[in-house]
Amino acid sequence: MTTHFAAAEQPATPAENENERKSVVDDFAGYRALRRRINDLHVSGLDLPFFHPRDGVSHSVIRRDGVSLISFSGYNYLGLNGHPAVTAAAKNAIDKYGTSASASRIVAGQIELHGELEQKLANFLGTDDALIFISGYLTNVSVIAHLLARPDAVIYDSGAHNSIITGARLSGAKTFTYENGNWDELDALLTRERANFRRGLIVAEGVYSMGGQILDLAKLSTIKKKHDVLVMVDECHSFGVVGQTGRGVCEAAGLPVDSIDIYMGTLSKTLASSGGYIAGDAGLIEYMRYLCPGLIFSVGLSPADTAAAIAALEILEREPHRPKRLRERARFFRKVAREYGLSIGGDEESPVASLVVGDDRMAMMLSHNLLQYGIEVQPIVRPAVSATTARLRFFLTANHTEEQILETVPVVARELEKLRRSAD
Repeated sequence: MTTHFAAAEQPATPAENENERKSVVDDFAGYRALRRRINDLHVSGLDLPFFHPRDGVSHSVIRRDGVSLISFSGYNYLGLNGHPAVTAAAKNAIDKYGTSASASRIVAGQIELHGELEQKLANFLGTDDALIFISGYLTNVSVIAHLLARPDAVIYDSGAHNSIITGARLSGAKTFTYENGNWDELDALLTRERANFRRGLIVAEGVYSMGGQILDLAKLSTIKKKHDVLVMVDECHSFGVVGQTGRGVCEAAGLPVDSIDIYMGTLSKTLASSGGYIAGDAGLIEYMRYLCPGLIFSVGLSPADTAAAIAALEILEREPHRPKRLRERARFFRKVAREYGLSIGGDEESPVASLVVGDDRMAMMLSHNLLQYGIEVQPIVRPAVSATTARLRFFLTANHTEEQILETVPVVARELEKLRRSAD
């Protein structure tokens, strides 16, 4: 089907002459570069694809401007956002506790649901305890920054999320990077540098949010033991997805729970809520609960978000077929993509499927053209990726049907080929 959308209202441009009011950021180099990119888009006849509101729950089909679209831009991995039991739990929590925790938890913002969710997360993962934060991004930044100091080191790979990099920088610790998946390089790096820092923390992702690779925890665990360092795994995109019952990369690798020292994840993906968590041994969680600035100086997670996450986790435990169906959809998407000559990044069962198309303009144009056929998938451009690796990132969910995938992939292949021919 062909769908036409009215142009969204765009941000005002900076003042063109001195008689008009200037913005306080007009002289900032970053803002000037941003305005140039936006203006270039407009010259090409394209609108910004970002910050467009949708109408309703994020499922495999969404509505925007009164039109239904097949959507690959939401990470409602198990289809639990909008599930009746999850929605009811959130509403009941509001009736009992109101809409806000109204204080930091250490002051007066603790409610019974906070402890219940933390215990359920710990039980699900097999750890001693867990701790929930109001933001997934804040969780990485705050935990890494608080754990380490100048005598220490944070080691992460080339695919690391910005929250990991920011937390490492704020800690003041030394930082080292290696190529994603290059275990020989990591081993050599630690052999060379291990004597030069007190504590070392390797931070990896269970499923990489940009490329879709699944972490090889067995190899990382071997290196961890060899060099006496800690391992933190960001499972934002692997919790509820990877492993037979969705317990993540440790379950998938068949390794003991303590192979990972710090489990980290978000509540906004599999668990249909908002916020983040860490899990680990009792001492780690006690240390963070009483001393981590990102927790003690932030308001407690809202009652509705907490209750929604509890309900979603209970469904995940009762219905392990949901992660299985998601993995099947991921395999099917890649199979069909190969049949149409598309090179999709990420592991076969990863829900993150990246199609690298080249530069920012081509990624923007491809996203725009797909929208005209009722397919919504967001472009990923600078600064999230490099200038030559702009891409469309498809999030697969358990709600996507084979029919939706079969409808989507041929259109993607055809429109991409048109753009590449016109660029030659």
